Amino acid sequence: MSIRTDPVADGVARITLDRPESANALDLPVARALGQAIAETARNEQVRVLVLAATGKLFCAGGDVGEMAAGADRSGYLAELAGTMHEALEALRRLPVPVVAQVQGTAAGAGIGLVLAADIAVAADSAKFTFAYPGVGLSPDCGVSALLPRVVGPRRAAAFALTGRVLTAAEAGEWGLVTEVCPAVRLPGRVDELAASIAAGPASALGQTAILLRQGIEKSYADQLRREAATIAALGGGREAAERIAEFVSGRR
Repeated sequence: MSIRTDPVADGVARITLDRPESANALDLPVARALGQAIAETARNEQVRVLVLAATGKLFCAGGDVGEMAAGADRSGYLAELAGTMHEALEALRRLPVPVVAQVQGTAAGAGIGLVLAADIAVAADSAKFTFAYPGVGLSPDCGVSALLPRVVGPRRAAAFALTGRVLTAAEAGEWGLVTEVCPAVRLPGRVDELAASIAAGPASALGQTAILLRQGIEKSYADQLRREAATIAALGGGREAAERIAEFVSGRR
């Protein structure tokens, strides 16, 4: 099994990379299974927050280099793998729920793309982050070139990508690559606490806020103002906002 999905519990869904014997490296079966799991999450109205996790010592070693080496048509294989992963990541970024990444061990290459695609990333204090692509003569995929400069800044992104620097968890936190760092033994519990806190909030408001924040780094200011106006108006006409506004003006909130 390459991807594991757990039953939704109290609004929290979980998608887990489950290929620890291969450092959770991404091959075509993993990419396809990830896309399917994300699609199933999108259809499940019970989901209020999604946790993206991994089994084993490493979070994700990036693309499966062994599979790349084995193929007769490496260019064709990489085009298909990148295209399949990109479809999955686009679907992840469209999810109307917040996404939390739980990062243990090393995130490398496309694994960085998974971390960046999440809205919140919590890392174990033992985690490490490496760009990895130049080590096998490749350029980035999985949205890394799009999101990394926006998240950590263009100068830091260039230093990380071009020098082979390995970031510690503390450095990743300082740079903003991850949201929070905690002791490794506390990582699953801390992510559960965070997911439960988000799931207990106003689902529509938090989900649409997550979408707007994702779009905010991709769209122009004017486009985003229009999206904000349309979204707040739509939410304002819904039951969730009506109940909370009534509670606020009555002094109950």
